[in-house]
Amino acid sequence: MSVKLAIIYYSSTGNVDGMARHLQAAAEKAGAEVRLRHVEEIAPDAAIDSQPRWREHVEAIKDEPRATADDIVWADAVIFGTPTRYGNVASQLKQFIDTLGPQWAQGQLADKAYAGFTSSQTAHGGQESTLLALYNVVYHFGGIIVPPGYTEQLKFADGNPYGASLVSGGDNSGELSQVDLDSLDHLARRVVTVAGRLTGGN
Repeated sequence: MSVKLAIIYYSSTGNVDGMARHLQAAAEKAGAEVRLRHVEEIAPDAAIDSQPRWREHVEAIKDEPRATADDIVWADAVIFGTPTRYGNVASQLKQFIDTLGPQWAQGQLADKAYAGFTSSQTAHGGQESTLLALYNVVYHFGGIIVPPGYTEQLKFADGNPYGASLVSGGDNSGELSQVDLDSLDHLARRVVTVAGRLTGGN
């Protein structure tokens, strides 16, 4: 049986969205069944309208399925994605996570493989602290964190053993370099492989 992977993420202007879609493709190539789910936008319209790319992205994904607790209960593995917000998890993703109390209380979030990815505008914009903060949640779930570590030589190029990360740059273009793509491919393969072992599939 194929590994069931939920990619649960928040993206305001589309940078994390691009990462999520590449992870989906990489995980499916690795044999996983994938649910790609964006969490609900909770920012006020005034904030969204202050950035044209934010409004554009909200409109682009408005008809796509939203994340639910069932997506995580269903999954053997979960990869969370969030932009960095002051070195921490975006409130939109955190709000979704905070609704998972009933599933947590029933042990339905435990014993799954978890990993994370993030994006910031600058190279030292809090990517590592964001991923580490995200993983605090996984400890409470009783989940199994699957970091990329330095398990392949390519990780010495992107330099992030905690997950996958993107520096969107001054123009906030979010264009994925080959290093970024390789990092996402590796994260997807590693999570799918470890989750397969946990479920007895490999």
